[in-house]
Amino acid sequence: MGHRFSKRRPPGTDSLPPGRFSVSEEAPPHYSSYNSSSEMSITMETPGQRTSEVRDSSSRQDGRRTSIYSTMDAMPHLEFYANATATGRIRRSRPSLETLRKTMDDGESGSNTGDSGTGSISVIQECGNGSEKSESEGKTSQPVRFGWVTGVMIRCMLNIWGVILFLRLSWITSQAGIILTWVIISMSVLVTSVTALSVSAISTNGRVSSGGAYFMISRTLGPELGGPIGVVFSFANALACALNTVGFSETVRDLLIEYNAQIVDPVNDVRIVGSITVTVLLLISLAGMEWESKTQILFFLVLMVSFTNYFVGTVIPATPKKQSMGFFSYRSEIFLENLFPDWRGPDGDFFGMFAIFFPSAIGILAGANISGDLKEPEIAIPKGTLMAIFFTTLSYLAISSTVGACVVRDASGHMNDSLPLNSTELCEGLGCRLGWNFTECEQSHTCSYGLANNFQVLIQVSGFGPLIYAGIFAATLSSALAFLVSAPKIFQCLCKDKIYPYIGFFAKGYGKNNEPLRAYVLCYIIALCFILIAELNTIAPLISNFFLCSYALINFSCFHASITNSPGWRPSFRYYSHWIALFGAAISVILMFLLTWWAALITFGIIIFLLGYVTYKKPEVNWGSSVQASTYNMALSYSVFLAGVEDHVKNYRPQCLVLTGPPSMRPALVDFVGSFTKNISLMICGDILMVDDKSVVSQCNMVKWLNQRKVRSFYTALKAASLREGTRHLLQATGLGKLKPNILVMGFKMNWQESSPHSIEDYINTIYDSFDSNHGVCVLRMMDGLDVRDELQSEVNPAFEADEAIDSDQQNSDRDSDIDNTKNIENDQMKTVFQNKQGKKTIDVYWISDDGGLTLLVPYLLSRRKCWRHSKVRVFIIGEQQTMEEDRKEMMTLLQRFRLDIHDVIVMTDSERPPLAKNMRRFEDAIAPFRLNEGQLDERTAQQQRTACPWKVTDKEMDALRLKSERKVRLNEIIRRNSKHAALVLVSLPVPQADCPSPLYMAWLDTLSCGLHCPALLIRGNQQNVLTFYCQ
Repeated sequence: MGHRFSKRRPPGTDSLPPGRFSVSEEAPPHYSSYNSSSEMSITMETPGQRTSEVRDSSSRQDGRRTSIYSTMDAMPHLEFYANATATGRIRRSRPSLETLRKTMDDGESGSNTGDSGTGSISVIQECGNGSEKSESEGKTSQPVRFGWVTGVMIRCMLNIWGVILFLRLSWITSQAGIILTWVIISMSVLVTSVTALSVSAISTNGRVSSGGAYFMISRTLGPELGGPIGVVFSFANALACALNTVGFSETVRDLLIEYNAQIVDPVNDVRIVGSITVTVLLLISLAGMEWESKTQILFFLVLMVSFTNYFVGTVIPATPKKQSMGFFSYRSEIFLENLFPDWRGPDGDFFGMFAIFFPSAIGILAGANISGDLKEPEIAIPKGTLMAIFFTTLSYLAISSTVGACVVRDASGHMNDSLPLNSTELCEGLGCRLGWNFTECEQSHTCSYGLANNFQVLIQVSGFGPLIYAGIFAATLSSALAFLVSAPKIFQCLCKDKIYPYIGFFAKGYGKNNEPLRAYVLCYIIALCFILIAELNTIAPLISNFFLCSYALINFSCFHASITNSPGWRPSFRYYSHWIALFGAAISVILMFLLTWWAALITFGIIIFLLGYVTYKKPEVNWGSSVQASTYNMALSYSVFLAGVEDHVKNYRPQCLVLTGPPSMRPALVDFVGSFTKNISLMICGDILMVDDKSVVSQCNMVKWLNQRKVRSFYTALKAASLREGTRHLLQATGLGKLKPNILVMGFKMNWQESSPHSIEDYINTIYDSFDSNHGVCVLRMMDGLDVRDELQSEVNPAFEADEAIDSDQQNSDRDSDIDNTKNIENDQMKTVFQNKQGKKTIDVYWISDDGGLTLLVPYLLSRRKCWRHSKVRVFIIGEQQTMEEDRKEMMTLLQRFRLDIHDVIVMTDSERPPLAKNMRRFEDAIAPFRLNEGQLDERTAQQQRTACPWKVTDKEMDALRLKSERKVRLNEIIRRNSKHAALVLVSLPVPQADCPSPLYMAWLDTLSCGLHCPALLIRGNQQNVLTFYCQ
């Protein structure tokens, strides 16, 4: 509902301080493309504050100006499009259409200009606990926000630079050669760059909150895929923190062994150093993002010094000691020799080297993972991530090429292997041309130095070796710290969304940056547990697969959002292609299996399990995902396609418009129709609201009620003057293309004898109109009625069954709050007979008239349901005693051709016998209040009665239709005798002739279905075939 406005006092201002709003003209009109000088200012004066105060005038002035169309109309403003506002802040919303339509414009009414601005914008004071206090505190304590350099670029670079750069890149260069090493680097960069482009597109398509990759995937593809990725990605970050910590600990252990300073033993030393390290990292994280950022900058500076130290070392002339270890500074012959591959060992192949190198490139989401702590995520994430990839790629290419131009593959490290001048020793290989004979160790594969044998080549090449160790420490610790920060923030966002149970405890944030301290501790415990294992070689491949899976889904998110053509997909980052994003998704999945196939299978198994849980639970979230847009596109395309397809009897489906009123008022009717339409055909619950009915039915709550009841149905409400008018409009307007109702389903009017003649006429004419519009009709009757308003104490549509009035105050109080209704929806889920298993009871079909087969199709569809699976269908037909057996065989043959599983066919030979006198008297008593009784009146009075009450049944009409009435009474006797223990009775609905009075037809319907202890369905098709035994 829209806000209602008053010309004198805007609504919701009761909570504002006492005062007044004044409008003053300050300057002549001035036009600007961006910021215009103020034309109008709004000042608020209170007894304690009479000064004119305008906060943030440059950003809020436009929101206070009124449109030239009306003083009530508001100018466009950012605040009108914001989802929520901070507690204690004044939230402005544009006036509703109702306000613009009903409120008289002040300028037109001649009121003074000073009041004209008061109603242009609805002002609502959202008060929290101690709003003034929190507002003052908010001014002094602002959360820390980072720009694209410190928040994204440096963080991503530190994550990409890792142990592999210092300890494995030189070895990969020796195996693959410089050319293939560049290919490996380029392939890795290709995957990460495509993913970075997708991340840039998604992050610029609206405001990005905290949660990183999980937030992007979940808001794009929905909770079904976002939830599993949130769990897996959080866990992967925690494991990555443990792995980098172990890498640091192993380097420290090696140094301790080198200097004979072991603590306990090699394994326990890793555990001790790792536990201490991760604890220190946790304390840095708990200190806040500001301290964590400063620590990362320190690590970045250390790495810069380490790189400088390495490149300086490459140009320093090599000492004899370094030459014995294979370092000769820049030599063209070394560069040419190392251009091409020299595969060695079990991992000596291209994909083996790629599998070892690729994990070094997985840190591109480090900046996106703290998106909630960035000043402008939509600017910082694309710019920082792409710049980080560019600079780190240059560093990898530079180091691989420089180390390949300075160091040979094999060296002994022995000083006596140098060749004297004019030596005649047998010497083979590149070392001979450089003055060293490494032939012996090359042939015996005992060389300890060189690119192929020593992982610490960069330490030997550098100008000062310990600085390389400092670089290794900075790379590992910065990565571990980044992962330790990323995992809790992603997990906190997942917990806030309440997709999975029992994790809401970790959603709570603390401090000005909303730090997830509980999630920090959880991540610390997970990392510590894996550090104490100290053997992560079998788990390490899972991490790369988890990250690759995230990359695949991010790329697919970008592709899927692009192809849906949703108007909401408007990323400001233009340099992306949905086909390139699809390529990135495909290549990421392929790499998962190429790297470690068993880890890929485990990853997909976890994703599928978590996906199944979310799909089953169906969390109540709506993020405007691309899946919704795709569903709309598919539905629209198929609907248009079906509109051009000619109907065929083989594809007939009963598409039902069910007059339920509010569906929660007639759950049995909803359950019954849902039993034979679910996953088969269309079902629409129609709710006809009387024009004079002022009650408000929330369509959202009705849909929620249907979803909770697991009924696949649409809900539509329509205001009309009568049931007949509303039904006519619904039959004509509901549906789309071929998805239009062809059957009208309604409840039986149980209180017809106490109802007004107009109400009966309205009800019966509804059936007449349905037949006239070529629709089938079904009327469901239950012994206790369909309306459950007495149990729910809620209002029902008076067009159906309006026996008692309900207090209007109670109605309004129940309907005013959507929140209260939502809470009561689950309580409204009353169990009906159609939700119970029917056992071996029968479904009795009295096929009195051939309507095209609908009378047989509905019980067949019911028998396919779990609740009705064991019920046996019996068909009753009318026949004669002499031809009973032939009639039965003929019907059995027809049913077999229809391929319907019918248990038995029973021929009724006594249908033309006269009914019992007591039953006929009951029928006459039921119709008596609606008869004219002309025999007891003189001719003049009778004529007056016929004119005043045209709905009354005359003696002539009763005599003309007496035989039909007797047959219906007799049929009811047969039904009650044969279907005492049936679960459901279906009876052909008689089609009334135009001259049949409405009360008489109502009495026929009552007579056919009365006295049964099971639900009865009066059913009639539109006389067109819905069953066939042909193949075409």
